[in-house]
Formats: sequence, C-alpha cells, structure tokens
Amino acid sequence: MTEPPATIVRACLRDGSGGSPTAVVLEDTPLSLSDAERRRVAVESGTSHAVFVRVHPGETREPIVDLRFFTAEGELPACGHGTVAALAYLASRDGAPAPRRATLRTSTRVFDGWSEPRGVHVAAAFDPGPVDLREPTETERGLALSALGMVPEEPDDSGSKVRVAALGRERLLVPVPDRTTLAALTPDFDRLRDACDRFGLLGAYVYSPPSPSGSLAARMFAPSIGVPEDIANANSSACLAAHLAGQGTAELTIDMGDALGNPATISATAYSSGDQGQRIRLGGTACVDQERNASEA
Repeated sequence: MTEPPATIVRACLRDGSGGSPTAVVLEDTPLSLSDAERRRVAVESGTSHAVFVRVHPGETREPIVDLRFFTAEGELPACGHGTVAALAYLASRDGAPAPRRATLRTSTRVFDGWSEPRGVHVAAAFDPGPVDLREPTETERGLALSALGMVPEEPDDSGSKVRVAALGRERLLVPVPDRTTLAALTPDFDRLRDACDRFGLLGAYVYSPPSPSGSLAARMFAPSIGVPEDIANANSSACLAAHLAGQGTAELTIDMGDALGNPATISATAYSSGDQGQRIRLGGTACVDQERNASEA
C-alpha cells in the first residue's frame, strides 16, 4: 500500500532551533497501516520516533485525538516529545491563531493537551500523568551504572541517588555531579541494553544538579527501544520533575541533545492538584518543517 506522507516536526526547540525531529502521520482511518509499516516510518523518515494521529471531531470545539508512538523496535505506550510534535502539527494544520485545547487518547489513558502559536513556532504542553518512584535494587543499580561507565554508589537515603521512575514504563534516573561529567559519558550500549532488557527498563536518564533557577542538563540512553541516545525525552523529564519536587524544586528547564548536535529544551513543572495529588505540566516549543513520503527520506 502507499504510505501516507510523514510531516517532520522538530519538537522541544531551544531558542528557536535544534529540537528532536519527529515523524507525524495523520491517519484518516484506523488500522490504515500495519505495526510493521509504522515501525518503518520512523526509520525511513530518518527520525528516532514516529507518532500516528487520528482526529475525531468532538461535540465541542475541542477535538479528540488518538495517538500511537513507534520507534524502529516497536510501539511505545507514551512519548513526551512525540506528544509535543503532534500538538504542534495539529495547530499548524488547523491554522488556529489562538490557544487551543485537545483531548488526547493513547492505549493507556486520556489526558489534556494545549497548544499556542508563537510566530513560526508552536508552544505545546500536556499532562503526562502520575509518576511512580521507587528505589532500585542493588543489582539494577550496579549493572546499569557499570554499563554507563559510572562507579555504582552505595545505596543510602540521599535524595541525590539513583531512582526508578515509572511513567508508562520504568526507567532509571541517574544523577551526576555536573554538566562536564554528563557530557563525558560514553556508555557501553550493548551492556546497557542487556541490563535494561533484563529489568524491563526503558533506559537510563542521566542528569546534572539543578541550578537555583531550576536549569539543568540531561541525556537519555535507551538502546532497548532502538534509540541509543534520545535528543529530547520529555516523559523522563516529567519523571525527574516529580522526583525533584520532593526536594523543593518545582520548575525545571532541561537542556538535552547537545552531545548529538541537536540542542533541545523541555520545561516541566510540578504542582498540587487537590485530590489528584502531585501532577506535572510538561511542554516545549516546536516547528513544523516539511511533509514527505517516508520512502523519500
């Protein structure tokens, strides 16, 4: 079958440039592509991720939008920068000059998304859902940190130590002393993939300490899903926001992608939502670049 065109959206820009190129495909009917074809879109578009969008006109002005996320390795239950890309794509497609809201649906949840045109860019934000945090086992910690080229630390009660965070799927949150240490990391991706596969982890999100203003840098290594290093991993940034909120840092500005030559920035804010407890608002700006058939990439 002829594959639908993929629109390339650079999600989570930094100062209007860089960002994570993401393939966005509008599907007019369900099951228009097989899962194997969806995996191929990400590869042939030259992007790490692809998001498939199906719009249902709502009874109100807010559309209901189904989202599915794929890498070369298969489907993901959630993708933060893919959600930002989808919201920016919809805003650009509709040409709405004012802020808009959408109801987003994945295989696991229904949630709100927002977008606002800002010149040639679109600011987008969404509620990624509740984050679960736990201590890693000594085996999880040791194998993963060794694969990252780091010396496993002794477990203690310090808030600066490794945590496991779940938002759709568990991943490690790994602190390092500073941005220089972060930039120098050279993981053994085969060993890291083996460790993550063994424990069912998405990957390892390594981050520097936040400044007083909440600015920090991070790198996400996820070879188990076919992405050795992710340019921008928004959902892991939400996990970090949930973790650091317990230490008094509620607003984060997270720089990613520098090691890959694609600077990206993600914002994450933790807030209290009454009986829903702690929630996160996750966002970034995006630019809709071009539309093409995946086979033309």
